[in-house]
Amino acid sequence: MTIAGSDSGGGAGIQADLKTFSALGVYGASTLTAITAQNTVAVTAVHELPTDLIAAQIDAVVTDIGIDAAKTGMLSSSSIVRAVAAEIQRHGIEKLVVDPVMVAKSGDPLLQQEAVDSVRNSLVPLAALVTPNVPEAETLAGREIETDEDMREAARRIIGMGAGAVVVKGGHRDGPATDVFYDGSYFTEFSSERFDTVNTHGTGCTFASAAAAGLAQGKSVLDAVAQAKEFVTEAIRHSYPLGQGHGPVHHFYRYWSYP
Repeated sequence: MTIAGSDSGGGAGIQADLKTFSALGVYGASTLTAITAQNTVAVTAVHELPTDLIAAQIDAVVTDIGIDAAKTGMLSSSSIVRAVAAEIQRHGIEKLVVDPVMVAKSGDPLLQQEAVDSVRNSLVPLAALVTPNVPEAETLAGREIETDEDMREAARRIIGMGAGAVVVKGGHRDGPATDVFYDGSYFTEFSSERFDTVNTHGTGCTFASAAAAGLAQGKSVLDAVAQAKEFVTEAIRHSYPLGQGHGPVHHFYRYWSYP
């Protein structure tokens, strides 16, 4: 299940999550946390849903369909973060991927500053895996990331908050797109080539959802991250220049090609 915001442009948020689940062969359910008016250029409006409705959505899915794994995306406010964390604890959801979404590809904020501590204190300790990009890892860890060792230290700090594992994604750095995975004992790096494209809208959502799909399929956290890295790399490779800004990645590249 994805617990996230809606992207009216279809490239990120729950739309990207559900596409990813389908592409990887798992059934996707959703809990909507916020509605955004969004396209490839900007986020022009945001409407947060009431926390009781958010909780009711999670409860409705768990009590009927069940959840093998879940991922969180845009949670917007501290009250939403706390409400989601409470439901995850209440229902005993252990295979949880936390994508600490803070800023849209357009640069528009998707998490209020006051909610960062709630993510650190309420949500990260429940996560089997946290999937921050470099700016998000800097915010969570409270330190700048410039070197490889900085990435490893940020990963250590996030594990210190109680997460089971973390992968700090290196797409914002120069050179190959190298992600650093840490489970509290060992570091593993995942690297891929970098593509000359602006069509990267929804990469973070897609990565986290692919990892959650792997956990739902019974993969280890490390193997789920490997699946996510491969999937998002190929989705970027086959991305399409839709709209006037950052176009979406191609979630169904295995099945059909854009004209």
